[in-house]
Amino acid sequence: MISLVLASTSLYRKALLEKLGIPFVSAAPGTDETPHPAEDAQSLVMRLAREKARSLTQQYPDSLIIGSDQVCVLDGEITGKPHHYDAAFAQLRKASGQCITFYTGLSLYNSATGEDHTICEPYCVHFRTLDDDEIRAYLLAETPYQCAGSFKSEGLGIALFKKLQGDDPNTLIGLPLIRLTELLIQAGYNPLRIPR
Repeated sequence: MISLVLASTSLYRKALLEKLGIPFVSAAPGTDETPHPAEDAQSLVMRLAREKARSLTQQYPDSLIIGSDQVCVLDGEITGKPHHYDAAFAQLRKASGQCITFYTGLSLYNSATGEDHTICEPYCVHFRTLDDDEIRAYLLAETPYQCAGSFKSEGLGIALFKKLQGDDPNTLIGLPLIRLTELLIQAGYNPLRIPR
């Protein structure tokens, strides 16, 4: 049977893929994630998802390789991971009372045939109006400095929101499982038909 590979070392993406209960391995992709000049968010995440999947071709021939990438956009600007408290505070203050759109690129690449399918899945997060004390309390509680948008929706970060809009809540964490399942089935790998 063809093997399944997750082109990511993200603990979040790995935990999401484990929800499907199918065997897979994780590997670090070799991808330069620098945006191209004038590249919009959707194009960026689709390109990076595809490149991440294809980067493991030599290491995993005869495999289905999953690549994924995510950015968030606020006021038309791509917002990355904050990496430290001050940047996270500034991101959340800017997001207060606003809507952030997350774009997640997903690519399923068949390294045996060279065929790939790549999509972009949007997800909208509407923030409550937050005061500085709330932002400070949240950041000290969860330190989400390696998370795009400066929050963890699967934890206390949910208290920051007024509304979430999208087809699959897993998208917000970084791997849209509903669309991934569709792509896997199209590739002949149905998670409900894999022996357990």
